[in-house]
Amino acid sequence: MTDFTYAVGTDDVATITWDVPGKSMNVMSLAGFAELSGFVDQALADAGVKGVVITSGKKDFAGGMDLNVIAKMKDDAGAEPARGLFEGVMAMHGILRKIERAGMDPKTLKGGKPIAAALPGTALGIGLELPLACHRIFAADNPKAKIGLPEIMVGIFPGAGGTTRLSRKLGAMAAAPFLLEGKLSDPKAAKAAGIIDEVVADPEAAARAWVLSATDADLVKPWDAKGYKMPGGAPYHPAGFMTFVGASAMVHGKTMGVYPAAKALLAAVYEGALVPFDTALKIEARWFTNVMMNPSSGAMIRSLFINKEALEKGANRPRVPDQSVQKLGVLGAGMMGAGIAYVAAQAGISVVLIDASQEAADKGKGYSEALLEKAVQRRKLSEEKKADVLGRITATTDYAVLEGCDLVVEAVFEDVGVKAGVTAKAEAVIPSSAVFATNTSTLPISHLAKASMRPEQFIGIHFFSPVDKMALVEIIRGKQTGDVAVAKALDFVRQIRKTPIVVNDARFFYANRCIIPYINEGIRMVAEGVNPVLIENAAKLVGMPLGPLQLVDETSIDLGVKIAKATKAAMGADYPDGAVDEVLFWMADEGRLGKKANAGFYAYDPAGKRAGLWEGLAARYPEATEQPALGEVQHRLLFAQVLEAVRALEEGVLTDIREGDVGAILGWGFAPWSGGPFAWLDIIGAPRAVEICEGLEAAHGARFAAPALLREMAAKGQNFYGRFTAAKAA
Repeated sequence: MTDFTYAVGTDDVATITWDVPGKSMNVMSLAGFAELSGFVDQALADAGVKGVVITSGKKDFAGGMDLNVIAKMKDDAGAEPARGLFEGVMAMHGILRKIERAGMDPKTLKGGKPIAAALPGTALGIGLELPLACHRIFAADNPKAKIGLPEIMVGIFPGAGGTTRLSRKLGAMAAAPFLLEGKLSDPKAAKAAGIIDEVVADPEAAARAWVLSATDADLVKPWDAKGYKMPGGAPYHPAGFMTFVGASAMVHGKTMGVYPAAKALLAAVYEGALVPFDTALKIEARWFTNVMMNPSSGAMIRSLFINKEALEKGANRPRVPDQSVQKLGVLGAGMMGAGIAYVAAQAGISVVLIDASQEAADKGKGYSEALLEKAVQRRKLSEEKKADVLGRITATTDYAVLEGCDLVVEAVFEDVGVKAGVTAKAEAVIPSSAVFATNTSTLPISHLAKASMRPEQFIGIHFFSPVDKMALVEIIRGKQTGDVAVAKALDFVRQIRKTPIVVNDARFFYANRCIIPYINEGIRMVAEGVNPVLIENAAKLVGMPLGPLQLVDETSIDLGVKIAKATKAAMGADYPDGAVDEVLFWMADEGRLGKKANAGFYAYDPAGKRAGLWEGLAARYPEATEQPALGEVQHRLLFAQVLEAVRALEEGVLTDIREGDVGAILGWGFAPWSGGPFAWLDIIGAPRAVEICEGLEAAHGARFAAPALLREMAAKGQNFYGRFTAAKAA
């Protein structure tokens, strides 16, 4: 079985077809690279072959590199993994450079054979780097196809020539969105940007025709031609210099210096622009090796690519028949319920959206209409498609319309009595086989299930707001929840194209259990006199998307007060957050309820834009004369979260550390560069983590005490992925 096949047509044009067996989309392996190289050699050596078209036997061209390639390069080098990786990457550069030069005379740049790429659909990562080495790129007029280099999104950067070729083809400024942000484009937008050359109905036929008419001049890439100048200016040119100054500032502003791939990519472009093309490829390979040897990149790849994909494919799904949802009931048409209805209808599911009044139900459906209308205005959706999606949503007050629903999700007010009432109403109508789900962020599932006639079919599905934008869904298994209900929830999440994690029932489940201590630690520091600017910037400088004070403003201070009161009532004398409540309750009494009130820890202008931290904080909580070190503040904010993650694992709330890491990054934005709380603890090592805990506990109290599991692992020299992935495999 081969990844590539070779054939010569009657027109004397060779076709190299990429079609990896057993894969829905092509990925490049070491074996595939070797086959491709061999077929290119065969075409160049055959005097009867006039040129080559490289295409795909699948509906898409390619989805990227098989990540096992990187691991094999490292492993094969034994004690020198960096050397093995660098040499392996340079070998890939050699193959793509061979395609680019295509047998032409190195001095005259004549005598080469034209090689064109024909892309039937999506071309990502190496799936675009290979075409960029060809002499012309033809793409099908397929608006669903995505073309780009998204590697930066998983902690690496294009290392098979994509960084060097695209920056030289477009110029550093024009290439920046595609390299530094991983921007993806449809074929027409990619052509407009200058990434590809032609958008046609039949890319293979157009590529063959071009090959037969191409001249020597058509084969010479701009960077190989005499007198080449980088578009927008090289670094030593006044215009180019300012471009790189701006790019450097932009990268640091967005990454806060904690994402190694972005800095390495910019360095590869800058340094590569100062030297000849082949030397630039070597520089790119060195920086790529540097990034791949950084534990941050490995952790990001594992969490955001490998683990995320495994969870989306049902890694922890019970072995029961398919439970795809045909008809969904949503109880409560507020922002959360309306969002759930929207994503379900978008996925092709029929939805019944119920509220107490028809006006409220219609308003909930209107949320979908507004989002769809925006998509129409941006030309991402047709009027017909908009009408189709809206036609799937029935807004009503009548519970009888729930008849035939196989899944119901309630998203009503966070009150046990209210939830019990709608549960009874729905279960009186829906089939006995239907699953009932509660969308709650704080109330125990097992307690809510007492209102159900079928507790084994009662489950928690915790969406994050706004539903249409947030990628994570937390599925909570109650004490009596059965496997069919879990499978139903997982299959539903897969249908709406989100990433699920499954946790067991406990106070605040997993995500809120970890994020509340982060917010609380920030508020505690305010009460202690720590400068709020230091608190917020310490969080951002360690990779958190929002500081704890901004986050509580976004989620609303009165919600924090409500959660605090409920938690104190449940925990009694064990309640640990009195110091936080003093600040939070005072803020609420002052009417500073957060962003929704245009007044919180931050001040806001009339348009609702943040206008700096509120000056009243300093009057109530004066800044202490002696401020803590940046590292101490960062450790407090990080360990407030990661220790809760470890305790959740200890207590069986989490059963898979992959879910803990993916859930942390997608659910509340835990420092993505780290790969998640467990990956971060593995990076610093359990002994160092315990040492930091001991220092924090001595200075700030028992909430920073190292969990027994972490101490045990430190004593045994274990790490989380070594211990728990091995146990999972066993």
